[in-house]
Amino acid sequence: MKKLLLTVYRGWLLALGLSLSLWATPAFATSLYEVPPVSDARVVDLGEIISRFNEGKLNDSLNELATQTGQEVHFVTIRRLDYDETVQTFADKLFEQWFPTAEERANQTLVVLDSITNNSAIVTGEKVKSLMSDEIANSVAQETMQVPLQKGDRYNQAFLDVSDRLVAVLSGEPDPGAPVVVDNVKTEGTFASREETEKSNAIPWVIGLLIAATVIPMATYYWYVR
Repeated sequence: MKKLLLTVYRGWLLALGLSLSLWATPAFATSLYEVPPVSDARVVDLGEIISRFNEGKLNDSLNELATQTGQEVHFVTIRRLDYDETVQTFADKLFEQWFPTAEERANQTLVVLDSITNNSAIVTGEKVKSLMSDEIANSVAQETMQVPLQKGDRYNQAFLDVSDRLVAVLSGEPDPGAPVVVDNVKTEGTFASREETEKSNAIPWVIGLLIAATVIPMATYYWYVR
């Protein structure tokens, strides 16, 4: 009897552990050490959200900008942030890691997007500010990037729009401005984030495993003592 009860108890613990693992967040935070050293590749897609075709278009456009103007733009996507990190602090640290001196970062622009929260940030060097004010830079990160994302995680469109606007401004052309939003209804409260969707999809599995963890041991015990 003791062996049976021990087996039943272990089975319940196993089922409980499986249910909790489904509830747990599946992805790990991206650290600065995972970001490769800066290179001629203008896009570092650690979040794996940009198609290869559009990544090629972005690289071509931004490389042409660098050749013609000396202004260098880099896009980085990440999967998740540590709990004590924001996308802006991550971008600031990466900017300093890639470009340690003021001279190195003078003509640099870095845009970072966290693909879990869809939060984005931008960092610019001192010489960039003479072409693109902090106000415009903030608009690029918080409006040009965010509008396509609010319409259904259109990551490719978001980065293409950001690239087009940055190329125009950093080439000395008039700022085309942020996208015009026709419907100003706030979407945060009506659309679930990817993380919320993952958790909601896991709920039926959690409930099912918990029920099985309770019913199966009881049925086994009943069958044994009957």
